[in-house]
Amino acid sequence: MSSKTKIVVLRMKEIIYTAIFVGLGILLITLFLVMFRPKKDAVPTSGDPVCYVPGVYSSVITLNSQDINVEVTVDSKKITSVTLVPLSEAITTMYPLMQPAMDNLSQQIVKNQSTKNVSYPTESRYTSGVLLKAVDQAITKAQITE
Repeated sequence: MSSKTKIVVLRMKEIIYTAIFVGLGILLITLFLVMFRPKKDAVPTSGDPVCYVPGVYSSVITLNSQDINVEVTVDSKKITSVTLVPLSEAITTMYPLMQPAMDNLSQQIVKNQSTKNVSYPTESRYTSGVLLKAVDQAITKAQITE
């Protein structure tokens, strides 16, 4: 049996380039892990109670150049009422579904303490959608952000 000795010649430049690329690869992987890991406080769990700054918060809906405020009144732990202010005769005449839709939504929101899983009739789905969006904006203003 004959054994042939093989000599491998490595140039210093190749070793340095390889070490630099390996170092950059490790740095890139570490950067991705740090940037894209889930944050602990980013998603509140459903069991955590929502805390509010007590007060009256409003969101504006503009209909034919008239502003209607959707007001949400909250305590420190719950939503106490949701109302439309000011609802003039012109608005109630032009938009007859506005007040009945808000009354229906208000009862459900106060009962559920959320705008999620709120049901409304198909006749007022667009009106209810606009009102729910305004209520969500007002509730967002009321929530305590840490």
